[in-house]
Amino acid sequence: MTDHVDTAWAPAGEARDEAGPIPASSAWRPGDHPGERRFAHLGEIPLEGDPRGTLDVTLAYETWGELNDARDNAVYVAHAFTGDSHVLGDAGPGHPTGGWWSDLVGPGKVIDTDRFFVVSANVVGGCQGSTGPAHPHPEDGRPWGSSFPYVTLHDQVVAEARLADLLGIDAWALILGPSMGGMRAVEWAATYPERVRAIAAIGTTAATTADQIAWHASQAAAIRLDANFRGGDYYDAPDGEGPHHGLGLARVIAHTTYRSAPELNERFGRSVQDGDPLRPEGFFQVESYLDHHADKLARRFDANSYLRMLHAINTHDVGRGRGGVEAALSRYEGEALVVAIDSDRLYPLADAERLAGAIPRAELVVLHSDIGHDGFLVPDSGLNDAVAGLLERVAVGVGA
Repeated sequence: MTDHVDTAWAPAGEARDEAGPIPASSAWRPGDHPGERRFAHLGEIPLEGDPRGTLDVTLAYETWGELNDARDNAVYVAHAFTGDSHVLGDAGPGHPTGGWWSDLVGPGKVIDTDRFFVVSANVVGGCQGSTGPAHPHPEDGRPWGSSFPYVTLHDQVVAEARLADLLGIDAWALILGPSMGGMRAVEWAATYPERVRAIAAIGTTAATTADQIAWHASQAAAIRLDANFRGGDYYDAPDGEGPHHGLGLARVIAHTTYRSAPELNERFGRSVQDGDPLRPEGFFQVESYLDHHADKLARRFDANSYLRMLHAINTHDVGRGRGGVEAALSRYEGEALVVAIDSDRLYPLADAERLAGAIPRAELVVLHSDIGHDGFLVPDSGLNDAVAGLLERVAVGVGA
């Protein structure tokens, strides 16, 4: 999922030249400006699939609003694949991009920070402040790199639950998120059903399909085949000599799945950005657009974290070890909103229908958009109304 619907693009190479060489990793690292982040040391958390068993974890998180006396107004916003904790706020020191969901969250918005205590954390394995591959290994202080474990969404949710404990939150009024964030909302409902009163799972699935894993395989290969990836131990490389070509190509592949064919055709057609398209150096506008997004991601993300997020999504199956999807979600008694985009070719409507069918009190809302998976990021998509309707069904802030 992209940060926002970007309607601009730059000619190939120009944005990179103007911004300077791309760092070997654009991960936030200890010692960098913290921005609006806070940090919670959670201690050792169990790892579902790693033979080492546990990982000492610190989560970077942000909050908005105040937890009321009844502690019943807490909302958790779970970020998507390459997202972070910066849901709301400007770009600036410590934050390479502005808040990614400020259309939905903020004072007077649907998720009203004057009414709700809103929390969002960067996931374990991420690269924007939480323990991840770019962080110092406790034994030698060098970046974890290739030795960082491959965590699952369940591991990430266990860490989020520890954060909730530290914040004094017994139960969330609402957990919502798009794409990978929606997967974690679903995992919360299965793992801690008593701690969630409502979920909103947007543009997501109960279990990753072979088709989705196939798209991810090409992205992972693009990174691993970059000569500058160096098996995942590239953090000492000079600027411009990291695996940014592979990371950028991974983003190009992914971004194609985030948009629909009609949207790309309507927006770009066969328009030429530069040169003669009949010659190899010719460059179409859609290529420039994708190149722009490749450059943007390389300047704010980390190749190792990208691979860890792919693994977390690939292994996502809320029914694993629980008797199947339906059995896993049957214990959840809270409200649920499942949102699908009718043009989403990454997580198609059938995925949302199966998810909604497995949750006893789920409402399925299908939004119309020509954009595809990223359609819910567009203002006036209908998502805000759907989330507002869910909140009306949940008694929140009674004790405020």
